[in-house]
Amino acid sequence: CNRCMAIKTTAIKKINILCKFNDVRKEHIISLRQARRDRQLVSKRLLLTEDEEQREVTMDTASGQQDLVDLLCKVQHSGPERGTHLKALSKALRDPSEQLTFIKQENSVNLLVSLLTGSNAQCRLHAARCLHELSHSPHTNVAPACLPATPYLLTFLSGQSTKFTELCLYTLGNLFPDSDVVKDKLLAQGIIPALANCIENQKHNLAVVEAAAFSLTQLLQAKDAAEKIIPKVLASSLPSQLLSVLNPDPNFGLAPAIECAWCLHYLACSSDGNGELLALGALSHCSSLLMSLGGAVAEGNKEEGMELLVCPLLRCVGNLVSCCPVDSLSTQVGDVRLVAALCAFIKAYLHTQPALARESAWVLNNLTAHSTDFCSALLTLNLVPGLIQLLPFSQGINTMILRVLANVAHKKKESCLQLAQLGLLSTLCATLKMADQEMVTLSLEILFMLVIGRPQVADEFVRLSGVSLLEAIQYNSEGEMRRRAAYLLEHHLLSHSADCTV
Repeated sequence: CNRCMAIKTTAIKKINILCKFNDVRKEHIISLRQARRDRQLVSKRLLLTEDEEQREVTMDTASGQQDLVDLLCKVQHSGPERGTHLKALSKALRDPSEQLTFIKQENSVNLLVSLLTGSNAQCRLHAARCLHELSHSPHTNVAPACLPATPYLLTFLSGQSTKFTELCLYTLGNLFPDSDVVKDKLLAQGIIPALANCIENQKHNLAVVEAAAFSLTQLLQAKDAAEKIIPKVLASSLPSQLLSVLNPDPNFGLAPAIECAWCLHYLACSSDGNGELLALGALSHCSSLLMSLGGAVAEGNKEEGMELLVCPLLRCVGNLVSCCPVDSLSTQVGDVRLVAALCAFIKAYLHTQPALARESAWVLNNLTAHSTDFCSALLTLNLVPGLIQLLPFSQGINTMILRVLANVAHKKKESCLQLAQLGLLSTLCATLKMADQEMVTLSLEILFMLVIGRPQVADEFVRLSGVSLLEAIQYNSEGEMRRRAAYLLEHHLLSHSADCTV
């Protein structure tokens, strides 16, 4: 019956979500990132031109638009108006039906490629804009049609114009999820070293870094990423570059750090990537950033979108902890006060973002399941009373918190009396009445660890009418719960009940 309670939750390989963001407004980006955090999402990022941003235009195409085929004919004929016609063509291509019409025209994409590689800078920009509009298409047959342009888009990643580079990055990122052919071709053409060079050369331009990280997330979410992509990414300089730009910039905001954190999360989901990331200090880096964010949250400072950075960081840390050697865990994490940050997240997001609170509890469970140091930290930092107060809550948080407390009781047996005195015993009387069988089973296991060899704890449980609770479980439950309740009554509690009666 005295089974090991150091419950190591299987490392969550969170949903690898295909995501193409739409960069129209900040609120829309936030909503899409929230969707990426919570569920699988296919969306796209469309960069507006500067004049469109200033006018705050909608995504709908304007009425009275020129016929696309007519525009294409005009673009084919060189002349001073070609740039104007190309600009009009790019706007026409925002219409999904016109995108299909365009790719059906003979040599239409090749025409864009010739203009993309020509000497006219204005035509290059408008041709790239046309390709970007095509990459944003909801039709999956459009991406393969753009394949002739991909080697040139890759070449432009090393160009001098940051705005042009950013546009090419988002175009490439939009193309990956729609076509395995495009993805495989870009891998063969060197997309991974191109992204690494781009981040290295543009590391001080966070808009480009964000775009490059976005494109990388698209690759890392492919179904065959573990076999074809992640090994190549790990062999490149990308992991260290992602870590170097992970910290949020006070002037630019959280967006680049969020994209980089998602990249690291997808790498950490791979069993092959964990050792490499640990060697680079990813666990320490992510833990340190979580502590900083947790401190801000504890003080009531929740910057807009902060939870979107916290989420992938939690998943990185939780997955890396689960594979880190136990004897080096404290060194890798760097500071046991990480548990305080996790508790701050749980408290702050319990009602508004319960899924995030649950993931914080999952990381806390992985830490305490691995290391006595983190169990001790919960006690010395006086965090246990706050955790006990969470046990009445549902949505999976209470079961994870109960596992954390079970880890503390198992790894620090001398703390069991302290746990009882902090109110855990009386709370167990409430959780033993719950309909959730997992909660009842965990409560029985913790109760066993608390009372064994501690007569004063057993006496207190009896005084709290605990015997009647166990008798009800013994007669009304089945299987494992009945056996556990019967064992506790027969070997540890009935004698104390008789003493109390006398």
